[in-house]
Amino acid sequence: MSDPHAGTLELYAMPGNEARADALAARLGLRRSGLWLHRFPDGESLVRVQPPGKAVAVVCTLRDPDALTLPLLMAAATLRELGAAQVGLVAPYLAYMRQDRAFEPGQAVSARIYAALLSGHFDWLLTVDPHLHRIDSLDRVYSLRSRVVHAAAAIARWVAGEIAQPLLIGPDAESRQWVAEVARRVGAPMLVLDKQRRGDLEVSSRLPDLRPWAGRTPVLLDDIASSGRTLAVVLESLRGRSMAPAACVVTHGLFALDALDLLRAAGAARIACTDSVEPPPGVECIPLDADLAQALGDMSACAKETRS
Repeated sequence: MSDPHAGTLELYAMPGNEARADALAARLGLRRSGLWLHRFPDGESLVRVQPPGKAVAVVCTLRDPDALTLPLLMAAATLRELGAAQVGLVAPYLAYMRQDRAFEPGQAVSARIYAALLSGHFDWLLTVDPHLHRIDSLDRVYSLRSRVVHAAAAIARWVAGEIAQPLLIGPDAESRQWVAEVARRVGAPMLVLDKQRRGDLEVSSRLPDLRPWAGRTPVLLDDIASSGRTLAVVLESLRGRSMAPAACVVTHGLFALDALDLLRAAGAARIACTDSVEPPPGVECIPLDADLAQALGDMSACAKETRS
């Protein structure tokens, strides 16, 4: 009996990504095949996969890239060895995009090096709003086909439905592209601040006169929250202003170290992020499954045309 799924895309999930892969599979009528990862006591990894069809995609948000990347590359290589002609990567959060040039002599340009690693093992990449600043397109560093899902529409729907009279605030120049698009969709005013960074945890910024927007709710919007310091500095600057308690909304909520405690202590009344990375307890979720599924369907159709 022939396999009814033959010729269609199969999904594989790296550990921790099973729910996302299942949601995408359900929306697109695909199946998820088995992928297992074993960690030996000495720190080495063993990857095992269920034999693939001709077109596969591995779902793996790169929240902890140093631990995940080597097993991910092993999975991709093994799938290809077992007969997959097309191996794609669905990575809602794409790591190592910040270090896009050497800021001091001798520094590794991580964005370019990491792109070469992934490009050497995958045929295409689907991701959500990578941190593009000095690199204006993924094609500048990735040699595979790529598709970017933009979270602005989902974030704008959340802001419009949850926040009365928002004032969108971008904490630095890099956030302008996301803040401007969400502000346009919501029909709300916006500000973008100047930020000075003197180290991983040392950040400063200054707010302008906010009296023209008195009564509005500040919504701090950024693409990534890691240490939380950039957002916390703005929150602290809002203290004593005649405004409603602020909300923080980010695309990729990494929330490293004590970031969430820091944001709440600085005055964040609400914290929300997309599920490009699974939100921790107490953080409101902005789902992206529908947007990712539509883009994945397009990538799958394109891959099928390439094979034929």
